Amino acid sequence: MTPPHLRPFSLRIYLPDGSPDGLRLVEKSNWTGCGLVFPRALFPAAKSREEFSRAGVYVLVGSSETGDHPTIYVGQGDPVRLRLEQHYVNKDFWTWALAFVSKDKSLNTAHVQYLEARLLQRARETRRARLDNQNSPRQPALAEAERMDAESFLADLLSLLPVLGLTVFESAPAAGAGRSTLTLRSQKVAARGYDSPQGFVVMADSQAMATAAPSASARLSSLREELVARGVLVVQGERLVFAQDYVFSSPSTAAGVALGREANGRTAWVDAGGRTLRQIQEAESSV
Repeated sequence: MTPPHLRPFSLRIYLPDGSPDGLRLVEKSNWTGCGLVFPRALFPAAKSREEFSRAGVYVLVGSSETGDHPTIYVGQGDPVRLRLEQHYVNKDFWTWALAFVSKDKSLNTAHVQYLEARLLQRARETRRARLDNQNSPRQPALAEAERMDAESFLADLLSLLPVLGLTVFESAPAAGAGRSTLTLRSQKVAARGYDSPQGFVVMADSQAMATAAPSASARLSSLREELVARGVLVVQGERLVFAQDYVFSSPSTAAGVALGREANGRTAWVDAGGRTLRQIQEAESSV
């Protein structure tokens, strides 16, 4: 059964130049919006399209130093082309981007300012990306009906983003039916988590070592420092504690952050019966 907060929908993806690596125009069933997904290298050629002359909101995406989650920048423009041209020249981190406009030109400056503020709010709540934005714009004052229209547009936009490869605005997914909660223990810390379609989720209140071991890789140490800076990990006594459910790209990265050293997450995470994640997955694949 489809979860109550989800509903089936279809997408239409059009490739104007016929290349799967080029510009993609994305439309959703029963939605007034249009998404444009493009690599940075192709923006000079793509920006002449009429869609970029409309008011819109956009997300620039690039890698982070840790590699576990991306760096993003959220912005808006009326028209969106002018702002993207500025970022093409002045911002180095991004390698691809998504822009969203309306097909019927119903979005105005206030609408896209509202969408920008709401996307930034969600990004700061989920803490699943490094934000390149320095400011926190206020939501513009909209009449109730206009605000509801903007929220409806936002809901459709957010449902598209994971399909297009960007999950940073999503809260950690709930444990699926039949999925066991797994534990990881050492002499000093204990953590709980579960595998999900988005990645491995470490649950709120799980513990992590206060400092990384000397043998920890630079990438793992940097990721732990970044999670502390974002407020995902907070100091509690002699340990760090997860302030929220948090999604990692793999169970090994999740285990490494908790233990402060390199770890094989397939064997480190175990269920109540002592089965490792590897054993659970092997048993599931043989059914």
